[in-house]
Amino acid sequence: MRRKWLLVVSVGLLLTGLGLLSAVWQQQSALDQPLNLSEERLLEVPAGATPGGLLNRLEGEGVLRKARWLRLYWRFNLADKTLHSGEYRLAPGMTVADLLGHWQRGDVVQYSLTLVEGWNFRQVRAALAAAGKLEQTLTGVSDAELMARLGQPDAHPEGRFFPDTYRYVRGMSDFELLKQAHTRLEQVLADEWAQRAEALPYKDPYQALIMASIIEKETGVPQEREQIAGVFVRRLEQGMLLQTDPSVIYGLGERYTGKIARAHLLEETPYNTYVRPGLPPTPIALVGRDAIHAALHPAAGQNLYFVARGDGSHVFSATLEEHNRAVREYQLKRRADYRSSPSPEVLERSAADSKENP
Repeated sequence: MRRKWLLVVSVGLLLTGLGLLSAVWQQQSALDQPLNLSEERLLEVPAGATPGGLLNRLEGEGVLRKARWLRLYWRFNLADKTLHSGEYRLAPGMTVADLLGHWQRGDVVQYSLTLVEGWNFRQVRAALAAAGKLEQTLTGVSDAELMARLGQPDAHPEGRFFPDTYRYVRGMSDFELLKQAHTRLEQVLADEWAQRAEALPYKDPYQALIMASIIEKETGVPQEREQIAGVFVRRLEQGMLLQTDPSVIYGLGERYTGKIARAHLLEETPYNTYVRPGLPPTPIALVGRDAIHAALHPAAGQNLYFVARGDGSHVFSATLEEHNRAVREYQLKRRADYRSSPSPEVLERSAADSKENP
């Protein structure tokens, strides 16, 4: 009797062992199988999707076999891993183990969107709308409503977002990306403001941002940012008009056709720095860190004017007479759509006005 019992137990253990070995083999063969693909494709994983459901779906599409064993493998080995939503790249030659490794690590396909220094907010919204993989939630949402969602209901959106390349995955919303850019701008501006030079003519960081946007639009050669900042800061300090073309162009909006007419320089708009003193009411473009740094660290000197050479760089002058000579020397080299900033005609009028109204 004892011998029979031992035999039964031995047979049971043997069968159990064989069953375990068979399960291990089935599971390993399921993991080692190559995906049945002839070309690369993307697998979209929506929020809330489960590994089991995806494995069943792929089995139904003929991409893999033995989904039952793979579900068991995930349950007992990877159940604590979060399955990230997004898109996963499937390619010929990949094994199921490779695929589960991508799921485990959250290796979703990433896309990028670059917000460019000098863009205005209309261009930012157009770029967001053209990003097909972003979930479009801002269609029909006004700028004011958008800023309210960001917690700044009374803020103008221009210049409030940091130009950079942002990564996103399928299913991320346009608002989420824009919020990242807004937060980044706030961080950079606060950091630069904390390290600003002394005795600057700005009441707060926002005014520095406005100045930085003008510098961003006026600068063709990066090394000149601080010099251009120095010119505009001195003009502010001396009560001179800034007389910067980019602000006039911004004020014209869609009416700008590539050329500034004399009438535009006399037109009363909030952004016409040829007739209105001080800074314009808002930034006029997206601003990079270098332009913000320049606005807060202007170069010392006496220069009050500059004119383009035609190669992106400028000639800087301390007097109107010097400036007018530089304008005459380089005027023919400038692009047809480029004007010196400030223009000699308006400068002469401004100088006369300053003598009359010191």
